[in-house]
Amino acid sequence: MIRGIRGATTVDRDEAGHILERTQELLLEMARANDVRPEEMSSICFTMTPDLRATFPAEAARKIGWRYVPVICMRELDVPHGLPNTVRVLMQAETEKMQEEVRHIYQYGAVVLREDLVQSREEG
Repeated sequence: MIRGIRGATTVDRDEAGHILERTQELLLEMARANDVRPEEMSSICFTMTPDLRATFPAEAARKIGWRYVPVICMRELDVPHGLPNTVRVLMQAETEKMQEEVRHIYQYGAVVLREDLVQSREEG
């Protein structure tokens, strides 16, 4: 079964290295928490809020060696009350987990986005 795994993180500054570091951290935790390997990933969609422009967050997947996973970057909607400095991820992966067993990962300031589903960095 293909399941969607959600994740988000925030960054402190619009700097390529910082964005990629936080995105790599998020991707690795999403995969670890859900016991998913790159060869089980169908694709990954990334969005960034309009205030971030320094890099493509999908580059983070390539930097950790996930070269065959299809990735795409998109711009997050510019909603006035939206959380700034945010990278969001939707990973589609093959898993035997039921929907309610999937662990969605929200890190740093992004924990406020889905407090009902949150698995933050601190909760491990």
